[in-house]
Amino acid sequence: MDLTTDLAINEKIFKKIFQNCSDVVFRTIQISGEAKFLLMYIDGLSDSKTLDQVFLKPLMFDENSDSLRKFPQVKQVIEEQLATLGEVQKFSIIKEVVNGVLKGGVAFIAVGDLHVSVINLTGYEKRSIEEPAAESVIRGPRDGFTETLRINTSLIRRRIRSTQLKMESISIGQFSQTDVVISYIEGIAPDSVVEEVRKRLSRIKIDGVLESSYIEEFIEDFTWSPFPQIQNSERPDIVCSSLLEGKVAIFIDNTPFVLVVPMTFWSALQAADDYYERSVYTTFIRFIRYGLFNIALLFPSLYVAITTFHPQLIPTVLLISVAAAREGVPFPTVIETLMMEFMFEGLREAGIRLPKPVGSAVSIVGALVIGQAAVQAGIVSAPVVIVVATTGIASFAIPRYNLGTSYRILRFPMLILAGLLGLYGIVIGVFFIIVHLLKLRSFGVPYMTPVAPLILKNLKDVFIRVPRWIMINRPAFISGANKTRVQEGQQPNPQRGRGDE
Repeated sequence: MDLTTDLAINEKIFKKIFQNCSDVVFRTIQISGEAKFLLMYIDGLSDSKTLDQVFLKPLMFDENSDSLRKFPQVKQVIEEQLATLGEVQKFSIIKEVVNGVLKGGVAFIAVGDLHVSVINLTGYEKRSIEEPAAESVIRGPRDGFTETLRINTSLIRRRIRSTQLKMESISIGQFSQTDVVISYIEGIAPDSVVEEVRKRLSRIKIDGVLESSYIEEFIEDFTWSPFPQIQNSERPDIVCSSLLEGKVAIFIDNTPFVLVVPMTFWSALQAADDYYERSVYTTFIRFIRYGLFNIALLFPSLYVAITTFHPQLIPTVLLISVAAAREGVPFPTVIETLMMEFMFEGLREAGIRLPKPVGSAVSIVGALVIGQAAVQAGIVSAPVVIVVATTGIASFAIPRYNLGTSYRILRFPMLILAGLLGLYGIVIGVFFIIVHLLKLRSFGVPYMTPVAPLILKNLKDVFIRVPRWIMINRPAFISGANKTRVQEGQQPNPQRGRGDE
């Protein structure tokens, strides 16, 4: 069905399309005998207040009506006024008009015109810019992404003011028609990665996209891996730094989480604070973080393996203390450790699901009460409570929640291997984890890069964080033609600038 020059027929067409949609507003405005047109918009999505006060109210004044009656091209006058409200697009296809209205636009249909003007006049409620709760920093910017796409892209434009920053828009979802933006810096991001992102997004056929995870599951390389292969962030500064390294960001409307690809194992262990503090302090904190990272995976398994199969590795005094604490406990070490790990994960999940004022109190008090009661009842031993609590604290030091979740999952099979085979089971488990990590790729980039394959010049920001004036080149494994980010010869020199003394 096509548009006609008869306004009444066009109105019937659109009313049939939006049948039983009570939020769609149709307004017929007649200024004079010939000057008649139809406005169509969705109440709540479009800014009807601005439409009335800025456009319709001045237009309906008597003095304006008299002048419009004398003017032969009334439509041109109205369209010029519409241009003052916002971006105006003309469509001749009904489907395009409907899509424009569904996105918050106002459709302007005039008598005798086969084209419909759609004004971008969105006016729905928006959440204000706030600091992300999950990625807080001690020193650094305090703004975070919101659920509004254009606010999110503007936060990137504020930081990267270059025409080489590209924003490509597509729509995904048969019913949701969710706006998705592919962002990258031309000349820095490799063309192969940008093209691969386009291909993977274009292959998605789904009824609706409600959050970035909907898209993440379609474009990741290995679905069944416990390790995340796509980074997500609520922080504009993290996304900007990734773009400057040569990565590609994917913005999705209605969610504050932005996807960044490709992702490496080491980028998941880096926090925003690492780049806002001095390099010496950051390097020290990274060593602590990597140690806690290993504790979060291996500490319970090592305790089970050593106390069950290799007690000779424990100093005599400590062994006597552990044996005394375990006296009267009815379960093997592996069973009581699994029980406590299960309870700890349950308390952590309960703390997340409960309301914020109650959740933290329940999780802390619950852990204390249950742990103490279990020890006094002789169900578990005190060393197991200490081991599980230490492991839980260590897991909180992992900057990325999704990487911490993968280690929480792997902790259980590692415990079972330790309970069955001792240290040999731990070695077997670690071996399979390392092999799996070496096989993983994220958009063609090896997951363990730059350690495996080894790229020596890119190790300046992996285990340590050297000063910025030393990080001259971008990461070689993801950057495009422009590989230089810092000019050479900028190291601090106390004598520079003093002149002759």
